Amino acid sequence: MPPPSHSSPARRRAWRFATPVVVLLIGVLFAVSAEQSDGLDLRGGRLTDLASVVRAERDEAGDLTEQVATLNAEVEALSTQLGDRSVGRVQEEIATLVDPAGLTEKSGPAVQVTLDDASEEARLAYEGNPNDLVVHQQDIQAVANAMWNAGAVAVTIQGQRLISTTGIKCEGNQVTLHGLPYSPPYVIVGIGDPARLEAELTTDPILATYRDYTQIAGGGVSWDMVGLESAVAPAYTGLLDLTYATPMAD
Repeated sequence: MPPPSHSSPARRRAWRFATPVVVLLIGVLFAVSAEQSDGLDLRGGRLTDLASVVRAERDEAGDLTEQVATLNAEVEALSTQLGDRSVGRVQEEIATLVDPAGLTEKSGPAVQVTLDDASEEARLAYEGNPNDLVVHQQDIQAVANAMWNAGAVAVTIQGQRLISTTGIKCEGNQVTLHGLPYSPPYVIVGIGDPARLEAELTTDPILATYRDYTQIAGGGVSWDMVGLESAVAPAYTGLLDLTYATPMAD
């Protein structure tokens, strides 16, 4: 029978120093994981699909937009209390610009256009280019541009007010507007003279091409246009990318 083994003093000393280091490293890893997760499960247990991620991002963006609106209101309230003549003149100039800039609510008769992808069954059966059966950012932009061309005083997409710095971005099968992702159907509303709006939307060549794709056998993209007796375009309350601008010289 072999004699029992005994650890050497050097080995025992090594373990005595190594153990606290290992414990410290484990603690650091736990702290880093907690900070990076921000309260979420890093294994993705609660955010297992794209839709959940989109909803979480949209909620966060909505909260930040509300904070921006609140802070802007506080700045305006504090500015009015200054009583300075130069500040007063600037505020008068701002008052004349907030309406055309989309920072005030608009209401009135309107035209609503709804664009939607083809059904899933139609997309699966289609033998052509799959991009023919989905709504693209240029289709949405074409509707908005046609409404502006017809003299619309305000345009909204998915209830979001469009301003001069608004960008419509296509990301995968979704469209991002003011940092918020949206899925089809896309609802665009233009407030203005319904007759002029409908005429421009009907004759616009880009939209005429889009409507050709609604006739694809088996089911194409969809187009729906209706007049509204009254609609409301809320004031834009998000971030303003431009803080100062002057007209260009001729």
